[in-house]
Amino acid sequence: MARPLRLGVLTGGGDCPGLNALIRGLVRRGVHEFGHSFVGIENGYMGLVEPELVRPLGVEDTRGILPKGGTILGTSNKANPFSYAVREGDGWVEKDVSDQVVRRCEELRLDGLVAIGGDGTLSIAHQLAGKGLKVVGCPKTIDNDLSGTDQTFGFDTARLIVTEALDRLHSTAEAHDRVMVVEIMGRHAGFLTLESGIAGGADLILIPEIPYRVESLLETLKRRATRRRSFSIIAISEGAYPEGGALSVLAEAADIPGRGVVRLGGSGKVCADLLARHIDAEIRVTVLGHLQRGGSPSAADRVLATRYGCKVLDLVRDGQWGHMVALRNNDVVAVPLSESRKERRVDVQGDLVRFARSMGIGFGD
Repeated sequence: MARPLRLGVLTGGGDCPGLNALIRGLVRRGVHEFGHSFVGIENGYMGLVEPELVRPLGVEDTRGILPKGGTILGTSNKANPFSYAVREGDGWVEKDVSDQVVRRCEELRLDGLVAIGGDGTLSIAHQLAGKGLKVVGCPKTIDNDLSGTDQTFGFDTARLIVTEALDRLHSTAEAHDRVMVVEIMGRHAGFLTLESGIAGGADLILIPEIPYRVESLLETLKRRATRRRSFSIIAISEGAYPEGGALSVLAEAADIPGRGVVRLGGSGKVCADLLARHIDAEIRVTVLGHLQRGGSPSAADRVLATRYGCKVLDLVRDGQWGHMVALRNNDVVAVPLSESRKERRVDVQGDLVRFARSMGIGFGD
């Protein structure tokens, strides 16, 4: 039997339902079956740069965390060690501190690192593997846009939350004959908007993969009005944009290099303002925002995250460093971390879009 290992664990990028379930599965199987010990690294890769951000992570630390959203280790989507904000004099500069991260792992006597995150976190893990660090990955994102896996945990929970929101907005839209524009997360991929829009009975679904035309939206809305259905629900991705236009970008001022965040958003208001010039109906915009990320994970996400957490230990056992776990045809398998660097988009010619169109759902094209 292989010797017990000392493994570091970090969660990076945005928070996501199921992170704690994965940590729980990883630690419990690691301790009970392999005798491994774990070091919790707090706030993503920041915990390997800044001091005092590591702690022991044992079975006792995982008790009661299965139904909890967020992550007990904390997270950060700004701590890229290859472009890290460091103070120099009175200002800040971005530096490559990746060698410091590798040395820190050596100082902590880690036999390997488990990185849990989305495309950014796993891309960094891939780069660190190129510097000789033994690292394995676990994919997560509510956007479900990583090409290396059929599904990421967190997506199912977010889909349920958005669907429930659409259900609730239906009643008030119908009562007041309103057009309700619901802005949903999804920077470059519209999976969450598409699937929750279908599940929630949206009349129009606007996603980044299909630029929309205002004329097409108006045709759908007017057609519904002639059927005595004067209310409508428009589900729109935060990255959706009108044909001939560009992504609606809201940029947060960045006084400190590397710590500013460019956020996609405002697509709902852009769409509503364009429609308001042509129709008399009341239009209301609802931005679901971080409601989609929080709360207790669904049963499906708890199971998938647990499978990932347990399976990653097989990769460690087999020496498959530089790989991540992924769901392929309902089997959890190992794929190279390089797969996480490719974005997955909605297939606009695929069955889901085709079937939605056949039911009368518009896509604005």
